[in-house]
Amino acid sequence: MVHIFAFISYVFVSCITPGPNNIMSMNNGARYGVKKSLPFCAGVGTGFSLVLIGCILCNLFLNRYIPRIVDVMTVLGAGYILYLAWVVWKDKTKGEKKKPRQLDTRAFGTAVILQFVNPKGLLFGMTLITNFVFPYDQSIEAFIMVLAFNWVVVFLSCGCWVLFGSVFRSFFDKYRKVLNGVMALLLVYCAASLFM
Repeated sequence: MVHIFAFISYVFVSCITPGPNNIMSMNNGARYGVKKSLPFCAGVGTGFSLVLIGCILCNLFLNRYIPRIVDVMTVLGAGYILYLAWVVWKDKTKGEKKKPRQLDTRAFGTAVILQFVNPKGLLFGMTLITNFVFPYDQSIEAFIMVLAFNWVVVFLSCGCWVLFGSVFRSFFDKYRKVLNGVMALLLVYCAASLFM
């Protein structure tokens, strides 16, 4: 029998703690407000669900070859997180001219892509499926329940960070350069911690 409390605790703690998704959500909330940041939250939930489906479908294969996959995803993930740090650092105020074709950090598609290079999410998905799902229940119903529960928790976690960013929007506007520097450094830390 699955340990429901351990499962729920693992999901909540993993989803609410700071990482690339939550830092980007907070940044989006501060820059665009809650309503315009919701597509990013939905994209994170959707992208993460796709990652979990991949974990479910490829669990046995990935367990066999995980050292190589972790190495590759760590490098790709760190590169993408550093790119996001650069985007946050170079963010300009509303009055400044924006470069065309700049990454839209609140876009649904950006959030979905982030999940495929987010090592924290990939390792979370593998751990969740291999430790909390496969040993206890491999039915379609169990997989659907796990996917639905995770989508809701991920969306709400990102939403909390968006709300936090939005509530402190005027503070963020006043100290934008300093806060962008701090958020960029946090993203750099996320990337560096992958190799520690």
